Order: sequence, then structure tokens, then C-alpha cells
Amino acid sequence: METLANTWVGYACLISFALAYSLVIFEEKIHLRKSKPVVLIGCLMWMVIGIYEASHGGGSGHHAEQEVKHLITEIGELFFFLLVAMTYINALEEREVFSALRSWLLQKGLGFRALFWVTGVITFFLSPLADNLTSALLMATVAEKVSGGDRRFIIPAFVNIVVAANAGGAWSPFGDITTLMVWTAGKVPTLEFSALILPSLVNWLIPATIMFFFIPKGVPEGSTESIPMKEGAGAIIFLGVLTVATAVSFHQFLHLPPFLGMMLGLSFLMFLAYFLKIRDQYSGLPAEERFDILKKVQNVEFDTLLFFFGVITAVGALQYLGYLALLSQTMYGGMGYTGGNILVGLLSALLDNIPVMFAVLKMDPSMGLDQWLLVTLTAGVGGSLLSVGSAAGVAVMGVRRDIYTFMAHLKWMPVIALGYAGSIFCWWLMV
Repeated sequence: METLANTWVGYACLISFALAYSLVIFEEKIHLRKSKPVVLIGCLMWMVIGIYEASHGGGSGHHAEQEVKHLITEIGELFFFLLVAMTYINALEEREVFSALRSWLLQKGLGFRALFWVTGVITFFLSPLADNLTSALLMATVAEKVSGGDRRFIIPAFVNIVVAANAGGAWSPFGDITTLMVWTAGKVPTLEFSALILPSLVNWLIPATIMFFFIPKGVPEGSTESIPMKEGAGAIIFLGVLTVATAVSFHQFLHLPPFLGMMLGLSFLMFLAYFLKIRDQYSGLPAEERFDILKKVQNVEFDTLLFFFGVITAVGALQYLGYLALLSQTMYGGMGYTGGNILVGLLSALLDNIPVMFAVLKMDPSMGLDQWLLVTLTAGVGGSLLSVGSAAGVAVMGVRRDIYTFMAHLKWMPVIALGYAGSIFCWWLMV
């Protein structure tokens, strides 16, 4: 198909996308949910493409229709996968699993420096399972509660948590939306993600080691509050692990989309919820306190899911218009695969790793496994360079907006950049 990049419809879509995405970048300032502009512009871009094709050749509009149908297949697979993952996280939160972990840490009476490392380690190893956003938010809440309002601890601790969350999420198919996209696209096999553990660890340890020397000494006030997990929490944890294993098995052994395994896991949770609700009813709990699986689905972060839909729709339109082919030629043709993939990480900090990674997948450069591992790494950890460069960073900013700000994070960007460079060097040594 002839490219539409140099037509009025191409220019109109490109400018509209840039304007819409500028609203996403300034979400924290204008308080406009990021899903709204991208859903609007994603649909409008295809509408304009349809109008253009209908007026230039009649039947050519069929090509756009087929492309949109292909896009909805990709969107649906990832949408249902994330829906199940978020539902499990909400169920675990309602059963007080995360609160119990938080209270356990608070009761240990650890010093500021020990807490700096403990929150970082837990975040790094929790992110591959619970995703980087949830892990960062949980650990930032812990750090804030023991800080006593000391900004000398809060700022480096929060930066450390954001870097650890993004680095930890980069070496698991479930740690970040971008790794999930790469995995479901079949670019990196399940077990090969483990090759990124060492580069991800280097990415976190370099800035963490430097920041450690700026953490104040002393012990914050401990807490005697103990929060036990609610009944059924252990069963939900077991089913969550089983669901992940099922999704991997569907993909690895049955060659079926992973979301089918996740939806099977959701059905397990729905049956467990039925028995928990019956038990709550017989125990005399008020209706509003009974376990209700539909409420867990209702509380899913649909802004993220709709943002995901809008981004894929809009970037898919840019690919159809021919802009991603031009970008691929500029990035990978001019800079080579390694240079282009390092640039992807830097772009992730400025924009967002979801549209950047989806654009790379739509470009589909003929890279080997080593380069797909590199772009998975850089897209995942590059967002740590700026506080607004990742979902984890934006979420942690919400914990203490008065202390942990864009500029406070920016002061640590040089040491984070050292970690970014170190992770790439580690990857280079491994290949």
C-alpha cells in the first residue's frame, strides 16, 4: 500500500497525536486523566483515515478495516491479561496481604539505612510478580510511614524504590506492560527474560549504592500495630501463582494466547470468591463487608486499560500511515540496532514506555534475540531517569507530592543514568 505519510491526512493525524500526547505528559499539572485524550485521538485518527480512503478509490477503505481488526486482536489479548492481573492484585489488597507485609516491616525497628535496602530489595523482587506499579506504591507507603517526614530519607528512598521497581519489572514477562507486550508478541521466549536479571540488578545497584551514603543514620520510631491477613488470603496467593503458571503453560506448551490461561485463573478466583461470600454470609458479616469478586473487577484501574487501548489504536494508525517505517529507517538504519535501542530507553523517560515499545513492535525491525532483550531492558529501565517517565514514578509522586517532586528526582538523574549505562554495558558483556 502506498504510504499516506506525505498526505494531508498523515500530517493531520501526526499533529493531532502530538497534541493529545502533550496532554498525557502534563497529566499531573492539568489533572486530566491520561486515557481521555488518547482514546479520543486514537478513534479520530482512524475516522479521518477512513474518510480519506473512502474518497480516494472507494474499496481501499477495506485495508484500514483489516488493520483495525488486527489491532483489536492485539488489544484484546493484552486487555484481558491485565484485567485478570489487576483483579488478583485488588483481591490481595482487600484481604490485607500488602497491609500485613507493611506492618511486619514497620515492627522490625530497622534503621533508615537498613530500610533503604530492605524496601529496595523487596521492590526489585516483588515487581516481577506483582508488577512495578503496585510494588513501588506499596514500598513507598512503607518508607513514608517510617520516615517521620525526614526529606533526607524520603527523597533518595523513593528514587531507589522507583529504580528498583522498573529494574525488577524488566526481567519478567509480567513485571511491566512493555515486557508483557514483547512476550506475547513472541520476540523473547519465557525463560530468556532471565538473561536480564544481571543487567537489571546493575541498573538498580549502581544508583542505590551511591545514594546509600546520603541516607541519614538513626532509627525511626517503630510501630506496634499488627495487621493480620484476612481469611482466604493464602488461597488467593496460591491461585495467583497457579494462574501465572497456567498462562505460561498455555503460551509455552500449548501455543495458545496467555490471556486464556489468565482467564482460566480468574475463573478459579471467581469460584473461591463464591465460597468466601457464602462463608461471610453465614458468619453474619454486613453485606458491604462480604467478599465480592465483581467489586474487585470494578476497582480495576480502568484508566490504565483505556490508556492502553488509546495508545495502541493511535500508534497503529501512525504505523498504517507509514510514519513508523520512516522512524525505523531513521533510528535503526542510521544508528544501528544497539544505538536505536538505547535511544528507545531515553524516549521512554520523556514519553512513556508503552507507546514507545508498541511502536518498536509495529516497526518490527529484523533484530536477533540479543537486541530484543536490549530494547526490553532499555524501555523498562529508561523511564527511571525522570519521575514522570514511568507509571511507578508517577504513582510514588502521589505518596508525598510536597517532598518527592519532579525536580527532587531530577537531582538524582546523573546517578540513575550511571545505572542505565551500567546495565547496557552488562548486557554488552553478556552478548
